Amino acid sequence: MYRVGIITASDKGFRGERADKSAQTIREITAGLGWEVVSYRLVPDEPEQIKNALIAMADEEKLDLILTTGGTGLGPRDHTPEATKAVIDKEVPGIAEVMRAESMKKTPRAMLSRAVAGVRGQTLIINLPGSVRAVRECLEAVLPALPHGLEILTGRGGECGSGH
Repeated sequence: MYRVGIITASDKGFRGERADKSAQTIREITAGLGWEVVSYRLVPDEPEQIKNALIAMADEEKLDLILTTGGTGLGPRDHTPEATKAVIDKEVPGIAEVMRAESMKKTPRAMLSRAVAGVRGQTLIINLPGSVRAVRECLEAVLPALPHGLEILTGRGGECGSGH
């Protein structure tokens, strides 16, 4: 079982003007895998607050996976990818590439996503879009590889020499 954190970056959500349905969708999907959401933060679209939440979940709470939602578009208040890049040790570009490729099958707007994924310490961080539908589509696209990636990252799996 993996320990998961969710960070929602949303000015409207933070002010209580919008329900955080994307985080609920993430909870449902991860629970279906037997993973436990142990930490949740709803922050405004402020780079420092996003960075602080990522650092706290990775370094202090020692979570295996952090899924962010929101702040990945072209809006002037969309800062999640930059905040993520500022705190990760290394990027995992294939995750974001697969999410965009799968989403492109549904909407050409997917190419506008600036989502990134990367590793901080032994924590995998993945930026998801803000909409419920896009969260579901993107998570479903990357889920087949996540258990193996998390096994290797957290030291719970074997070596990758089998060719799979």
